[in-house]
Amino acid sequence: MAAAGALGSASALSAVAALAPAITGRLKQSVCRWPFRSFALPELCRGAKAVGLAAIDLLHADEWSVVSDCGLSVSMGYPSRRETLIETGFNDPVNHAMLLKELEVAIPLAARAHVPNLIAMFGKRNALIERSAAIDNCIAGLARIAPLATASGVTICVELLNSKVDHPGYEGDHTAFGAAVMQGVSSPHVKLLYDIYHMQIMEGDVIRTIRDNMQWIGHFHTGGVPGRHEIDATQELNYRAIARAIADVGFRGYLAHEFVPTRADPFASLAEAVGICSV
Repeated sequence: MAAAGALGSASALSAVAALAPAITGRLKQSVCRWPFRSFALPELCRGAKAVGLAAIDLLHADEWSVVSDCGLSVSMGYPSRRETLIETGFNDPVNHAMLLKELEVAIPLAARAHVPNLIAMFGKRNALIERSAAIDNCIAGLARIAPLATASGVTICVELLNSKVDHPGYEGDHTAFGAAVMQGVSSPHVKLLYDIYHMQIMEGDVIRTIRDNMQWIGHFHTGGVPGRHEIDATQELNYRAIARAIADVGFRGYLAHEFVPTRADPFASLAEAVGICSV
């Protein structure tokens, strides 16, 4: 990955901008912070703007103003800086009090900062809790926060992750599990974060699954399979077809790029991804 400071000059920014296509597509695109963490956040914002992106994804509350000051939006925020974000989810009622307290604090902050989405997790499986009970637990916990989310205009997006490669034991590792929870909560402000990389690993059949479950999906993440690198022709997914399918069903949320770039110039990879998904 390129070292921080690589985009500091006007000429470097112009070179990156030249790689970017004219953004005329139907999808709002953003980029996740963590794969570009070697860049200072203002520098990431400059690079993101240069390639035509509208927002930065997965940021903590104390970072939101940095992005807005750079003229971009925050497409998704974290509810806290807790290191056990993924493992500790709504599948276990022991976690509910902590998770709800975090969201009760974060939702008003997000509303004031015009951050539309906050991320949440289903959590790691508890061997003592059966799958059906885990679904019920998630419904019960998320239903308690849904009224505040709705009143504030902020959507809680609960992420689907793979348990095969990256997150062994994660509960929400299939779309059917997440859809069952969303159906039970039945709130326009509690949705799924459908991570295309993770769901390709677990179940494939991505386009049909998205079409069939679009009513439950509030946010997307991208990443090449295998390896979570560029979404170009080096990997197995046809992201242009996937992006077109998402746009065709009238999706109005964000498609956030969450791949780990391998090129000497990470922003060249990001510019290419923007072009692929500009449908």
